[in-house]
Amino acid sequence: QVQLVESGGGRVQAGGSLRLSCAASGGAVSRYAMGWFRQAPGKEREFVSSISWNSAYIYYTDYVKGRFTISRDNTESTVYLRMNNLKPEDTAVYYCAVARSPDSGSNGWFDYWAQGTQVTVSS
Repeated sequence: QVQLVESGGGRVQAGGSLRLSCAASGGAVSRYAMGWFRQAPGKEREFVSSISWNSAYIYYTDYVKGRFTISRDNTESTVYLRMNNLKPEDTAVYYCAVARSPDSGSNGWFDYWAQGTQVTVSS
């Protein structure tokens, strides 16, 4: 059973940056796609970004393109989300996830989920 532990959330002013990390254990996640989702208050959870097992394929929702960067380190079983130029609309609980497939694109199924980390962007 894959377990995911996130870190790096917090509060930042608009225009600032944060880096989220998500460390996986309990499975060979280096062969699987990893991704980030978020859920803002009163809204459904939405896709943010995903990365294929070998980092060859990367996907972003349009709203974060050019501001967020996803990356992974398979030696550490960790996925990162670097978030620059944050906006108040980015305020949400961010979840990392793992899919039991090498590439899940922007609308694939993800099987394992972290507990979520709060990101708050103040104006």
